[in-house]
Amino acid sequence: MKLLRSIAELAGVPAPVVLAIGVFDGLHLGHRSVLSRALREAERLGGTAVPLSFDPHPARVLRPEQPPLLLTATEHKLRLLAAMGFESALLLAFDAALRATSAEAFVRSLAAAARPLAAVCVGHQWSFGRGREGNLELLAQLGAELHFEEIGVPEVEWEGEPVSSTRIRNALATGNLHLASLLLGRGYTVLGEVCHGRALGRTIGFPTANLALFNEQLPPNGVYAVRATLLAGDGRELPYRGVANLGLRPTVDGGGEAPSLEVHLFDFDGDLYGKRLEVEFVSFLREEKRFDSLTLLQEQIARDANLARSLLPR
Repeated sequence: MKLLRSIAELAGVPAPVVLAIGVFDGLHLGHRSVLSRALREAERLGGTAVPLSFDPHPARVLRPEQPPLLLTATEHKLRLLAAMGFESALLLAFDAALRATSAEAFVRSLAAAARPLAAVCVGHQWSFGRGREGNLELLAQLGAELHFEEIGVPEVEWEGEPVSSTRIRNALATGNLHLASLLLGRGYTVLGEVCHGRALGRTIGFPTANLALFNEQLPPNGVYAVRATLLAGDGRELPYRGVANLGLRPTVDGGGEAPSLEVHLFDFDGDLYGKRLEVEFVSFLREEKRFDSLTLLQEQIARDANLARSLLPR
């Protein structure tokens, strides 16, 4: 997927252009409704659908004292957008300049760059621009003047409540992986690069991949059955089953300050350092605990691995 970093680059996108605009943290069912509508509209018009999103999450700039934990870090979000079928994505830096841009000026810049802009798809309650002054009514007014269609996509509900990133974060924080997966329309995953750890797992027969995370919303600490996709770097995506420990490693480190994610992949033999793994939390197995010896830890990991294998059919 081609990544665009400025509005001016829309000029190089095969027209007519259909934009889907939003933060899209998580790409949950509500987001997918907006994005899918843009893809359908572009197909109907013979044009190109382009998701427009922001980095960092606007709330991290607008409310730095209460930054939200992410459901998808930027690289992860782009990967999921590519999987939906988008060939290009526009990612704008949410900085002081963009924050100060009026809603009207923002829309006019989009319409001037695209050749032409055919439609803008957003959630029906979308607000934008300086002080969140813009709304669907303004978008419709500017669309009539600038000759693009405003498409407000109704919100998606689950069991009578809107699907939202906040609702998914709350589900994950309380360990409700089932609800989070229903609202996302997929299993909850994190994407990270494998970094060097203490390599202790290798000495006890269970080598682990230590993932560098990006301030994601994580489920409660504990041991999980997981599925993982290894992004091999040559275009291949290799699936594995595994068991993961999310937590403070009390037996090894005496309890750290920040949680780490360590994944043992079944039936894998090789070097993972520097590779990227997408890890899906499938089932909670047990709480994290401290063991009096590495031998006891090794025995427990063996039991965890056997249980995970039984829960993860090939």
